[in-house]
Amino acid sequence: MIALLSLLLLAILVFFTRVLWVQNRRLQQLQEAVQSRQAFLADTTGDLPAWPGLTAEVNQLITENLQVNQQSTDQLAQLEVTLGNLREAVLIVDETNYIHLANRALRDIFPASRGLVNLRLELIIRHAGFLEYVRATRAGAAQPRQEFELVDGTVSTWIEVSGAPIPSPDGRSQWALFVIHDMTRQRKLELLRRDFVANASHELRTPLSIIKGYVETLVDGHATMAPEAREKFLRTIQRHSDRLNAIIADLLTLSRLESATPGLEFAPVDLPAFLQEIVEETARRPAAAGHQVILQAGDQVGTIQADGEKLTQVLTNLLDNALKYTPAGSQIITAVRALEAGGEVEIAVRDNGPGIPAADLPHIFERFYRVEKGRAREKGGTGLGLSIVKHIVQMHGGRVWAESELGQGTTVLVRLPRSQSGPASGQLKLL
Repeated sequence: MIALLSLLLLAILVFFTRVLWVQNRRLQQLQEAVQSRQAFLADTTGDLPAWPGLTAEVNQLITENLQVNQQSTDQLAQLEVTLGNLREAVLIVDETNYIHLANRALRDIFPASRGLVNLRLELIIRHAGFLEYVRATRAGAAQPRQEFELVDGTVSTWIEVSGAPIPSPDGRSQWALFVIHDMTRQRKLELLRRDFVANASHELRTPLSIIKGYVETLVDGHATMAPEAREKFLRTIQRHSDRLNAIIADLLTLSRLESATPGLEFAPVDLPAFLQEIVEETARRPAAAGHQVILQAGDQVGTIQADGEKLTQVLTNLLDNALKYTPAGSQIITAVRALEAGGEVEIAVRDNGPGIPAADLPHIFERFYRVEKGRAREKGGTGLGLSIVKHIVQMHGGRVWAESELGQGTTVLVRLPRSQSGPASGQLKLL
C-alpha cells in the first residue's frame, strides 16, 4: 500500500514538474517574442486555461507596438523629406539625447559625423552649455535663441540655436526640435572687418599724427625757425602726405575689387609683349638704378584673356616690392611660361634679395601684414599691395603664392587661365 502511494506521489510530482517545465519554456519563448517584436506562434495545446488569452494579449501588444514604431518611422521619414532640403539645419533628439532626425544642412555643419541618426548627441557636440540648452528646452523652459562656439582642436564653429519641445510620436515622452544656423563665416567676416578697421585706423593715424605734429611745430615756431629746419619739416610733411594718399588709394582699390561690380573688362592680351613693356618701364625708373630687371619668356606663351589694366597692377606691385626690398645690384627676373596641362600660364617674379622667414610666408597676402614693419614704412609700403594682387588674380580665376628662403631671395608665382568666361567673383577668398 505504501509502495503504491509512493508511486502515485512520484507520478504526480513528475506530472507537475513537466507542466512547470513546459510553462517555463513557454514563458521563455514569450519573452523572446516580445524582445524580437514577433508574434508568439507556439502550440499552446495542453497549457493552462489562462495561457491562450495571455499569449493573445501579448501578440496584440506586439502588433500595436510595431504599428506605433512604423508610424513613428513614417513620420520621421516625412519630416526628413520635408526638412531635408532646408538651408537651416534641423535636429530632433529624444528624451535620452539620441538623435532621430538630422537633415543635410546639419550634416554639412558636422562633416566628420555623417551618420548622425541614432547616435547620442554628446558624441557629436561636446559643449556643456549647448547640452544644458537642450535639456532646458526639452523640459519646457522658455529658451531664447543662443549662440555657441564649438571648438574641435584648432577649428572653431559658431552656431546659433533656437529650440522647442515636441511630443514623441507615441506621445509617451518629451522630445526637442532645434533649428541651427551656421554662423562661422559671419563671425570670421566680423573678426576680419574688426581687424581691418583696427589696422586701417592705425595705418592712417601714423602719418596723420606725424603731419599734425610737424604742422603744429611750424605754426608755433615759424617766425624763429631756421630756413633749413622749415624745409626739412615741409619735406617730412610732404612724404607722409604722399604715404597717406597711397594708403587711401589702395583702400579704394580694394573696395572696388570687393564690390559686386568690380568692373573687369576681359580682352586678348599678348602676354610676352605686355610683360616686355612693363619690365622695360620698370627698368627705366630711378628706383631700378643698379638693379638688373630681366624678362624671360618661354615659347608658346601667346595670348590670354585678361583685364590688361588690372594685370598691370599685379605686375607693377610685384616689381615694386622686388625693387624696394632688394639691395642695389640685385637681379629681378620676370619669367613667363605656358603650362602643358590645364590651359594655364605661369608668371614668376624672382629676386635674389634677403628672402622671407618661413613663419611670415603664409601671411604676406593679408592686408597690412608686413615682415618688417619699420622697414616697410621706411620704404613707403602700405601693406595692401599683395592683398590687391591676390584679389585681382582670383578674379581672373587664377591663384598666387610665394616661395622664399632666407638669404636666397623670393619668388612670387601667378597662374592664370588662358580663357575667361567672366569675373570669377565666386572664387574670391577671405584675406
